[in-house]
Formats: sequence, structure tokens, C-alpha cells
Amino acid sequence: MEPSNPLEVAIRNHLAAHGGWMGFDDFMQQALYTPGLGYYANTLPKFGDSAQASEAQAAGSDFVTAPELTPLFGYALARQVAQALKATGCDEIWEFGAGSGALAGQLLDALDEMGVAVRRYTVVELSQTLVVRQRATLARHAARMHWADALPDQLSGVLIGNEVLDAMPVQLLARVGGVWYERGVAADEAGFTWSDRPSSLRPPCDIEGDHDYLCEIHPQGEAFVRSLGQRLQRGLILLLDYGFGQDEYYHPQRHMGTVMCHRGHRSDMHPLADVGLKDITAHVNFSGIASAGDEAGLELLGYTTQAHFLMNCGLVELMQAASAAQRNRAEKLILEHEMGELFKVIALGRGLGEPLLGFARGDRSHRL
Repeated sequence: MEPSNPLEVAIRNHLAAHGGWMGFDDFMQQALYTPGLGYYANTLPKFGDSAQASEAQAAGSDFVTAPELTPLFGYALARQVAQALKATGCDEIWEFGAGSGALAGQLLDALDEMGVAVRRYTVVELSQTLVVRQRATLARHAARMHWADALPDQLSGVLIGNEVLDAMPVQLLARVGGVWYERGVAADEAGFTWSDRPSSLRPPCDIEGDHDYLCEIHPQGEAFVRSLGQRLQRGLILLLDYGFGQDEYYHPQRHMGTVMCHRGHRSDMHPLADVGLKDITAHVNFSGIASAGDEAGLELLGYTTQAHFLMNCGLVELMQAASAAQRNRAEKLILEHEMGELFKVIALGRGLGEPLLGFARGDRSHRL
């Protein structure tokens, strides 16, 4: 039976032209970013407009990120952005993968209220369907907004990526019967299926024990950070995402990997099904991100949990002045069993001469 999903057809054709096998990173790239068909390139709603899952589900979205949860996220983050702009003498912000545009709006609103001048806010976005949504959301700031699909050779300012690294394609490595393989994708009559090939690739550290083990490595995310480091003249890079340091990421007990899918506010572990109709993500190895920054000559300026970062940036004070509904939503950003502990913030930079506000307490850089 011929598949009716045009993205599945396209991936099958790619497989047929390349010997019937592709690495998972290649599959993830096509599932998420194939023009017009991939999850982030098609017209599905994706980002919820409400903090309440039932409302967001009714709107047909798949997940809610922190800026959609509450504007207090952007207002707290703005305090760190303001410090960095002043310290470096810059007036420009870059955001990678701006989603619905909610965070950009919150940051510009907050910085305007603080009297911090932002001359230009550039969104680097690969999805033209999301660009359309962002332009509508940010119409009030249109004079300062710009969009790009690539980086210039040089840049300065504050660079922000909220839940960007987790959507970058990863390679899968599987230790089966004591032998390491790269786990890739093939096709059969029923759909896509896993297919392992012997590989010289290894995780960045030894995995204790001899049990079967599945994990990810992150060459694309780390290359992205090195690329930023090569271009950044002066400024701050802030990356917020869910993940761990290397010791925890590659713990022997974490033997199932971290690849997850999100659709309709539910998660599953079946990335080969329903391609293009759901998000595919992997947790971030923040030790690898820090190492990539070091290779590019960037300074590690801080690493901590989202809870510590936002509280250091005054979220609690902002909550006290907010409505009860906004306080309830903001609590999800910092509660340990919600987003507070799993989500981390890493800061890399060049040319900042003072400690960063967001890492004043609870810095965990020594764990990377």
C-alpha cells in the first residue's frame, strides 16, 4: 500500500537513493525541516497560546513553551538581557527559533519599560510559516524587527535560544551485546524501522557496565555553538533548554536515550511514526555545549537551573505584583517537578566584564 503522507514518500525516496539507510540525524532533519512538509515547516499550530493544556489542546497545539505559559518569563529574562546590553555597549538582540514570537514581544516590552534601548531585534528562523506568525505577533515592534535565515560573518549583542538546542538533529548510538552501532532508519512495507550499523562513533565518555545502552551525541548543536563563537565580537549567548551535564546525561542507568515526541500535549517515544505531524526532541548535553564554546574561545559565564536563573532575575518580585492566575502559571517555571530543575540555562560570552545577574546564586558551572 502506497503511503499517503507526502513527507513519508519524500523520505522513502531519499532512502532509496542512498542505499536504504540513513542516520537518525538525517531522518530527524527531514522530519522536522523539509520545506513545506516537515513539522516546523508546515502549517500545524505547534505552540500553544494558553498556559492551560485544555485550552491549548482546543486550539490544536502540541506543547506550551515558557513564553506562552506567562509573560513573566520574558520580563525576568529581560533583566539579564538589559545587564548584558549595558555591559557590552550593544543595542542588538538575536533570537534563534522564535516560535510564536511571544518571547521577542515580552523582551522588547520589558526593555522599553526599563528604558533600555534596543535598535534592532533579529529573528533567525528557518520556518517561513512561523515567520508569518511572528510578524503578526510582533507588529507593534515592526520598526525594530528583522528576520534572517542565516548568520552574518560578525555579530554583537545578546543572542538567545529558548528550546532551540533540543530540536537540533542528534545521532543515536546503541551498544548491543557489547558492540557499538549507529542506530539509523530504514523502510519496510509498514513504514519506517530502526536499523543498526557498526560504527566507530562513541559517546564522549565511557559508559560503565556491559548492558545494552542507547544514547545521543550532538554534533549539530555543538557545531552551532562553535559557529556562534566564531562570529561573536562581543556579547552574551543565553541558551535555555532541558538537559543535563555529561555525568548525568550519560549515566549508566540512563540506558534508553532521551529522544521524545510531542503531539497534542502528549509525549511518546516513537519518532518513526506520524512523521511531520509531531515534534521530535532530545535532551541537551550541556557539557558538550560548554566544550564547544570553549573551543571557539568563548567564556563560560554561568550554568544553572531555570529556577535559580529566573529567581536571580527577579521572578519572585514580578510574581508578587501579578494576578493570582499569572502567579500560578509562573510557579511552573520554577517548581522542581515542573520546569524548574530539568530546564537549565547556560551563558557563554565575550567582552563582558562583570558577573551575570542570573547566576548570582546556584551556579553549577563546576558540574560541567
